[in-house]
Amino acid sequence: MSDTPPLESEAPVHRAGGHDLTQGPVIKTLVAFALPSLLVNVLQSVNGTIASIFIGKMLGEAALAASANANMIMFVVFATVFGFAMAATILVGHAAGRRDMDEVRRTTGASIGLFLLTGLIMAGLGWWGTPHVLDLLATPHAGMAPATAHMRVNCLGLPVSLVNMLLPSLLRGIGDAVSPLKATAVNLAVGIFSCPLLIHAMGIEGAGVAALLANMASVAYQLVNVYSRDLAIALRGPDLALLKPDWNHARPLITLGFPMGVSMIVMGVSQMGMIGLINREGMNTVAAYGAIGQLWGFLQMPAVAVGSAVSAMAAQNIGAGRWDRIDRTAWGGMGINLVMTGVLVLLITLFQRPLLGLFLPADSPAIEIGAHINTILGWTHVLLGISTIVTSTVRSNGAMMWPLINLFVSAVLLRFAIGLLGHPYWGADAIWASFGAHAIVSTFWSLAYYRWGRWREAKGPMGGRSIPPGETGLA
Repeated sequence: MSDTPPLESEAPVHRAGGHDLTQGPVIKTLVAFALPSLLVNVLQSVNGTIASIFIGKMLGEAALAASANANMIMFVVFATVFGFAMAATILVGHAAGRRDMDEVRRTTGASIGLFLLTGLIMAGLGWWGTPHVLDLLATPHAGMAPATAHMRVNCLGLPVSLVNMLLPSLLRGIGDAVSPLKATAVNLAVGIFSCPLLIHAMGIEGAGVAALLANMASVAYQLVNVYSRDLAIALRGPDLALLKPDWNHARPLITLGFPMGVSMIVMGVSQMGMIGLINREGMNTVAAYGAIGQLWGFLQMPAVAVGSAVSAMAAQNIGAGRWDRIDRTAWGGMGINLVMTGVLVLLITLFQRPLLGLFLPADSPAIEIGAHINTILGWTHVLLGISTIVTSTVRSNGAMMWPLINLFVSAVLLRFAIGLLGHPYWGADAIWASFGAHAIVSTFWSLAYYRWGRWREAKGPMGGRSIPPGETGLA
């Protein structure tokens, strides 16, 4: 909790704080919280796919390739900043669990102010640096001009885009998972309506303008929702001064957000490196991996959604001192993920060849290669989901470094060691073995740290309490 005095305008009455995640049945609460988050992931995937379809169909291959280059850069930007949004969920969750609505608003103000400032700086740097970055990526000459135009429009929209990323995290911190789903639906509807019209009128820049309008509509909806319901993150009158971040509240955001942002970068670098190894196996293997990767995207969604629910729920319970609910939250999240991801793995494995045929020609040898890859690795997404949920739990008390070390060792060092050293003996199967080794090591490392690590004893990100003596380990 901050040492700064309470606001003079604050009445001794709590504003609505979303949903109280420290009460009620754990499993039922987790499912109710995770399902809207899962639908958010689905809608976001649909949104990106539809935008790519419009660009490809209306402007051609060069524009689609240019969009892909720009989107890859923006993915790195958003992945880095996403760590700070996750940190905001944890900090707001701790304060909401303590019923400290004053601290909820202070963290909200600092977060929004920090994201706006970051967005403005990145917009300026992005406008200036776009041609240089695209050149470093060896963007084809034919795609340089449209990629530059598309990227620059995206950069100008960064202040709005980053706030649109942050607001759902703040809402989840106070226990509201439904409003982010509605905001995503608004974003999708505006994007679908405006994207073809603006592409027709402006070319590829129209796709960026359509994304900006969709984000603005989403932000507007969320703000109207927050103020009409008088939620705890609503800033009014003197509270608006909190948008100027003070160091006491900016520091924990940076302290928590930076390791999570680095984790996203490490994962992205690892993925790009592994794609470099896969590229050596020939076009059929590359096509097979690309096709099965589309299906694996759905396997990852349950873990992301449940991990988000576990993070918010654990943060509130830690803030409230309800350590008796933490193990149930973690185990409940793992059980839900096991069912949801397990069913999807089974269905995709049973119908993997027809599903791969949606992306590949019927007689393509890549279909059999893709089926082979999925048979070896499909089940690992269940393990990776367990790792995601356990990591979300320990991060909720401010434990960031061991999950980052785990990721670096298992996703970078181990992957490349097996993939490179094993290739002369096993060929492409060495690459798939490296993915499996990453899943196994990451999962057991996460579980071992959860069981024997000292993450419970450490102070939380805002000086939270440690676990009561004797309550160490899994229940």
